[in-house]
Amino acid sequence: MSSDAESTDAEAGGTPDDHGTLYVVGIGPGLPDHMTKRAKEVIESSEVVIASSLYQEFLRDDGTLLPEEETDDDGIAVRGDGFEQEIIRSTMGRQIELARAAFDHVREGKDVAHVSGGDPSVYGKSDLIFKMAEEDDATDVPIEIVPGLTAALGGSANVGAPLCNDFCTVSLSDKWRGWDEIEEKLRAAAISDFVIVLYNCWRNYEKAVEIVREERTDDAYVAIVNDAGRADAGRNGESQYITTLGEAADHDDKVSGMGTSLIIGNHETETWRNDDRTYLVTPRGGRDVDDF
Repeated sequence: MSSDAESTDAEAGGTPDDHGTLYVVGIGPGLPDHMTKRAKEVIESSEVVIASSLYQEFLRDDGTLLPEEETDDDGIAVRGDGFEQEIIRSTMGRQIELARAAFDHVREGKDVAHVSGGDPSVYGKSDLIFKMAEEDDATDVPIEIVPGLTAALGGSANVGAPLCNDFCTVSLSDKWRGWDEIEEKLRAAAISDFVIVLYNCWRNYEKAVEIVREERTDDAYVAIVNDAGRADAGRNGESQYITTLGEAADHDDKVSGMGTSLIIGNHETETWRNDDRTYLVTPRGGRDVDDF
């Protein structure tokens, strides 16, 4: 395609043929068993990979990225087939800078995999990428979201089937919204009898539990889940603990940080036990098998 045609396409909102693609990739918990085939393929084939140190570690464990010792000081790794890949370390303080760098790489014709834990659109990186593309007039940059397994689903699987009826997620981080707004959403979710999954529980989780207690009985079941799907590779190790709403705030020793989620059951959530463990189950609606 000629440069004139490329310019015309860009001005019309099209994508020039010589551009790459910016993939925002969710890798779920990060270990290979819980990463989609699509996510792995995109990361392996992208000329630039942007990922935090922890996610780089996960991706190297199963060979999605080359070992660190095969990456030079500039972050360049070369596979046996000659494919060259630049690996860039992502940190919270560099997100705007890295988004702009990703746009530049795509315009150079490179595919970029911007790695997010869980799902990139569930408290992940997707919104920032679109906001930055709008602010920087980067409508020429093709963006594709590659979904991943989010903590609500991974944590639910670890404790049984608590999300089989209506549920919602609420982030307790007050970095982008005030606590008044978070409290309003928590109260509305509790009154509406949603099963509630709390993210970012290292912030304000005791306050959140107390608000839900005002609208829900203390014997409602709660699961405290850490590093779902990460086995021993997470920050604190994978674990799950079942308690009640009335006692949840007494277990701060079980709330270990960024990898912790709380699943608060509704009035129908019940326990199911076998010889080895206790599970949580929220019926879809029918109470008997014949109702299905």
